[in-house]
Formats: sequence, C-alpha cells, structure tokens
Amino acid sequence: MPRQWADVRIVTYNIHRSRGLDRRTRPERIADVLAAIDADIVALQEVVGPGLSGPGHAERIGAALAMGWVMAPAREFRRHQFGNAVLSRFPIRDHAQHDLSWRTCEPRNAMRVAIDVGAVGLLHVFNVHLGTALLERRYQAPRLAAWVEDRHLQGPRVVLGDFNEWGHGLVNDLLAERLQSLSLFPHLQRRRTYPGFFPLLHLDHVYFLGDVSVRRVELPRSRRALVASDHLPLVADLRVRW
Repeated sequence: MPRQWADVRIVTYNIHRSRGLDRRTRPERIADVLAAIDADIVALQEVVGPGLSGPGHAERIGAALAMGWVMAPAREFRRHQFGNAVLSRFPIRDHAQHDLSWRTCEPRNAMRVAIDVGAVGLLHVFNVHLGTALLERRYQAPRLAAWVEDRHLQGPRVVLGDFNEWGHGLVNDLLAERLQSLSLFPHLQRRRTYPGFFPLLHLDHVYFLGDVSVRRVELPRSRRALVASDHLPLVADLRVRW
C-alpha cells in the first residue's frame, strides 16, 4: 500500500493574554493576525479561557476563525482558566495535558492534541510553554521528550510553543538529540520572535518526530502582528507522511 501524506500549515503564537504592546487587551486583534496567516492548526500560549464571568479569549478567537479548540489550563487568571490552547480546522479526536510544574515556580503544562487530518491518519500536536528558570527547564525538558516518545502513540508528532530558551541551551540540546529540530536558518533572515515590535530573542521553536518535512517557514511582521502581542507568530508549512 503506498504511503499517504498531507500538507498542513501550523502556527505557534504566545498571545500574552491578548494584551498588545500598546497595553490594549484585544483578542479580536489576535484573531485578525491569525486570519491573515490562514493556518490549519494553531497552538497558542498564555491564553485566557472560560471563567465564572463568562467566555474567555479562547472562545472568541475560535469563533472568529471558525475553528474548533481545546484548552489545557495551567492556573487561574482573574477567575478564568489560563494556559495553552490548540485550534484546528480538522476534527480533534483526543486531547490530554501533562503537568510540568516545578517546585514553587509558576504552574506549567504541555498539551497533546490528536488531530484527524483526513483519511491519512492522526497528527499528534504537542503545545508547550516551558518555564523561565534554567533549573525549571532542566526538569521539564526530559519529561516532555519522554511524553512525546510514548510508544503507545502512533503517527507523526509535532512539538511547538514557547520554550523560553533563545540559544542552543539545555532544552534545545536534549530535544534535538531525541527529536528533529526545525532550523530557521535556511528559511528566514529575521529569526527572532520576542519582543514583538523589536524582536531580540528567538524563544519559539518547532520539533517533530516521524516523517515530517518542512516546506516553508514564515515570521509574519505585519503592523498588526508587531503590536498584537509581545511575541510574533511562527508559521510552518509541513508535509506529513504516514
């Protein structure tokens, strides 16, 4: 039987509670940035979710893009869920989250979402937001890699998000040993994603496991994208084979 494949456009974006560099909280602006990207799968970090006072930003962004979504809350923010979210044009078949909290640092987690991209099979997307402290990431990185490599999972896997590491540090070295790393150098001259208006650091990364090839990488720098969050979105066009 011949192998099957699918082309998927995926984006990772730390939306900073939808609070832009102009200090305005506008989830509709985040939705506009994402609408221009026109991705199939969106991995968001620092997302305000549902709460006691009503819908959060996840619902509003998902509705604006006509995409299904799931949330993995790590903590509470003003009586709302707060954490990671994945939006998808394809059906979401399964999702789970994995606690990566370390000692007294801010609670962190990773989420796994199994997405049905059609007749070809499931794509497992891992959405990650690691900690800011070196020892925290030293604790988180091997646990994340072991979860991604779980032998009970079948099919290609894409790991993306805000890793809070801007160089070839501990997390990058460990994950690059066990997963394939998306290098931005062949694709982009400007490779930094934070802070949005004048990026100095490259905190957002993509890794994958399985037969995944990178066709194109973009770092949108529209006027709206430059101010909508303190990060820029990182976009990758992937060809995934089963």
